[in-house]
Amino acid sequence: MQFNYFIGIDFSKATLDFAVAKANQILFHQQVSNDKKGITKFLKALRQQTEASIDQCLFCLEHTGIYNNPLLKALHQLSANIWVERAVHIQESMGLTRGKTDQVDAKRIALFAYKNRDEARLWAPPRTVIAQLDRLTAQRARLVKVIKQLQTPLTDSKGFVDKAEQQTCAASLKALKTDLKSADKAIFELTQADPELKRLFERVTSIIGISQTTAAEIIVTTNEFKSITDPKKFACYAGVVPFERSSGQRKGKPQVSHMANKKVKSLLHLGAMSAIQHCTQLKAYYQRKVKEGKNKMLVLNNVRNKLVLRIFACVREDRNYDKKYTPTLV
Repeated sequence: MQFNYFIGIDFSKATLDFAVAKANQILFHQQVSNDKKGITKFLKALRQQTEASIDQCLFCLEHTGIYNNPLLKALHQLSANIWVERAVHIQESMGLTRGKTDQVDAKRIALFAYKNRDEARLWAPPRTVIAQLDRLTAQRARLVKVIKQLQTPLTDSKGFVDKAEQQTCAASLKALKTDLKSADKAIFELTQADPELKRLFERVTSIIGISQTTAAEIIVTTNEFKSITDPKKFACYAGVVPFERSSGQRKGKPQVSHMANKKVKSLLHLGAMSAIQHCTQLKAYYQRKVKEGKNKMLVLNNVRNKLVLRIFACVREDRNYDKKYTPTLV
């Protein structure tokens, strides 16, 4: 698809910064309020200054959570071309930069959209139930984080302080754990109420080591396996694929990239830890490789990769994982 204008957008809670580019030249910048009134004001200015129709424009923005919801809703209603890209991808593509303001960031995003226009992946809104699942998983993650912040100091100080001091956060922890159970229940009920979501959960959680929480996060981040259909691409996205780092005579060991979804990576790590204890095949694989002298974390990363491959295979073939399955030798 050919575009004549490239609009870069930088978000904050209160404002939106728009930078409009044609080819490699910034035409104008405008800051408006992050609401329907501000969005309408910019679209009016865009028509006045460029006389462009909405289908000639490519709107490029970083994924910033809930702050971009009003704009995405407004642009989708106009059938606009929207490209939502990960912030780290845009930042890495810019190379060496100096200075940072909302206006500068918007201009950089606009130029990024122009330079990488052939790689643009147009955004489509997820189903309402997936958006609800996303909010629930985010809420659950926050609860887990707060519980850990309160519980860890109490556990570490056990035996070193009076029991009375140990009880200072007891009521808070109890309430938080109750909320966590409610969040888990809400996630389960939501997945069971929607037929397609229920099917995907059944396939993904049939794999030993994959919990409801991990399944929910994977389904959300892949948009029901529509945005990411290749297990290798998802493994890269999750940061479980090692890449070689060599230069000249220096041959470095392959390492996983730091540019990853840390949340998904952490959940896959927990899944791998569970799998090497409860899955007969992966337990035997882990023990064999460690016995051969392989680094434990390297082997564990291989297990994470195997879990990703199993997840996508079960979804692709629309069947639960067969715990007694043995590959046919050709």
